[in-house]
Amino acid sequence: MSSNEQLNQESVNKSILITGAGTGFGRGAAEELAGRGYRVIAGTIDQTEADEMDAAHPNITGVKLDITDAVDIEMVRSLDVDVLLNNAGRGQLGPMADVDMGLVRGVFEVNVFGTIAVTQAVVPAMKKKGWGRIITVSSIAGLFSGALSGPYAMTKHALEAFSRSLSAEMKPYNIEVVKLNPGPYATGFNDAMVEGVDDQLAPAGGAVELELAAGTRTRMLGNQLDPQEVVDAMVHLCTADEVPFETFKPDNILERYGLAGR
Repeated sequence: MSSNEQLNQESVNKSILITGAGTGFGRGAAEELAGRGYRVIAGTIDQTEADEMDAAHPNITGVKLDITDAVDIEMVRSLDVDVLLNNAGRGQLGPMADVDMGLVRGVFEVNVFGTIAVTQAVVPAMKKKGWGRIITVSSIAGLFSGALSGPYAMTKHALEAFSRSLSAEMKPYNIEVVKLNPGPYATGFNDAMVEGVDDQLAPAGGAVELELAAGTRTRMLGNQLDPQEVVDAMVHLCTADEVPFETFKPDNILERYGLAGR
């Protein structure tokens, strides 16, 4: 067998589970990886998206995977997963002084508790194999927070701690844990998060709050980038022999937000 044939066979034999694979970064990564010969399990929020992903490429198996659903999480335990890409996420803005607590709990259920749950579901099999890789999509918001971004940023700060603790705990089992911190990219995620922010501020009803909302909208939507850059980073993190613990995109994002040398 030639070296290229061996590489292709290894690709086919590697199974990658992506959560939130029906849209945005997750969908792009699923399709790119499948095109390169990897077996992709595309977890989506509902069965309709799962069916779409299943039909998108022969190497993609679409599964309904709501990471807040205990039944779906139990299903994950039966999957053969070499690499987990924790990509599913929810956006939420709101003023910390009076944001509805149900909204805060909702974003934590997805971004934090759901991510932990699906990770716990794949770890036992990875331990038995003696290898695995867990990639978690954090955000530049995991390193700082601005006006109105508190509910979302808090969840990403939690994922920073989660990734660091998990990395130390998994090293003895030869399971790699890494994280990816994207800035603002034009996937539609930020647009959806900003949409309706004025409604969040309606109870406060002040000009100051509305000005904060306008500034947040500009910050989040004014300089969005091509999401292919993050898709490429995801593919690299899923497939490369050696990867760093943390990857920031774009490359200058720390300088852009005044976080260099943090």
